[in-house]
Amino acid sequence: MSVFIIAEVGVNHNGSVNLAKKLIDEAAISGADAVKFQTFKAENIVTRGTDKAEYQKQNTDMKESQFDMLKKLELDVNTHKELIDYCQKKGVVFLSSPFDQHSANLLHELGLETFKIPSGEITNLPYLRLIGSLKKRIILSTGMSNLKEIKEALTVLNEAGTPKKDILVLHANTMYPTPMEDVNLKAMLTIKDEFDVEVGYSDHTLGIEVDIAAVAMGATCIEKHFTLDRTMKGPDHKASLVPGEFKDMVKAIRNIETALGSRSKEPTPSERTNLTIVRKSIVASKFIKKGEKFTKENLTVKRPGNGISPMRWDEIINTLAMKDYHIDDLI
Repeated sequence: MSVFIIAEVGVNHNGSVNLAKKLIDEAAISGADAVKFQTFKAENIVTRGTDKAEYQKQNTDMKESQFDMLKKLELDVNTHKELIDYCQKKGVVFLSSPFDQHSANLLHELGLETFKIPSGEITNLPYLRLIGSLKKRIILSTGMSNLKEIKEALTVLNEAGTPKKDILVLHANTMYPTPMEDVNLKAMLTIKDEFDVEVGYSDHTLGIEVDIAAVAMGATCIEKHFTLDRTMKGPDHKASLVPGEFKDMVKAIRNIETALGSRSKEPTPSERTNLTIVRKSIVASKFIKKGEKFTKENLTVKRPGNGISPMRWDEIINTLAMKDYHIDDLI
């Protein structure tokens, strides 16, 4: 199964449908399988006095509340429909993370088959119960969480009606950008082993090397923030890849998943032609007369490898030559 690569637009559309479409265009060109947005009503997810995260303060108006920031980034129902249609035309999957129950119902009504649960909702019992009851394919982000919280969330989703086989769990860190010392990529394997689920990685580091490493370690899904310009105003642009970088990441991931191959260890088609050139055979190290005994003194091992294998050395030693052999003749 091919690694599922998500271009996380999130709120990098800055409230503009045209910018959202340009992001979809570039994500499709870059090789993304899906483009993900965020679905929310500010009044449903944050109190009016809630402060912004530090990384949000650095990239937006310092005086603006989190509520006011989010209010400008909402996408209405018609915009959702327009973007769903546009993604379809561009050959990419439209995804969105609902941040409240109203938004989850909206995405359900719009026909989404896969729901992405953001890290902040992993402890939201009523929300998890609703999404589990919709019986969709679920991608669950686990930033800021521990194993106990992941287990509880999976239990709620299962008991609400979504089986474990339909849930993919993403290891994640919610700092934008994530410092390398906090990535803890091996935790992705802990999640896989602990819960016997499909796993992936939602990345907020700068660069693409951690995503490539995650695929090499078995991630079947990679999510990465995507923007047209990191200098744009908005909370997430600074920790996002621009199109050229995203394209490089996709190419590297596709190369890695091809290189991973299967678990079988056999000579590959490309190297079989080298077998006789690189391997060696038993050959005469001096002239050997017919009827003479083969010994360590008159035999040696040299290329090419289209004669008797040196692994049969003990079998050949002390047997009699059936003909004359000159130096370097294959036995």
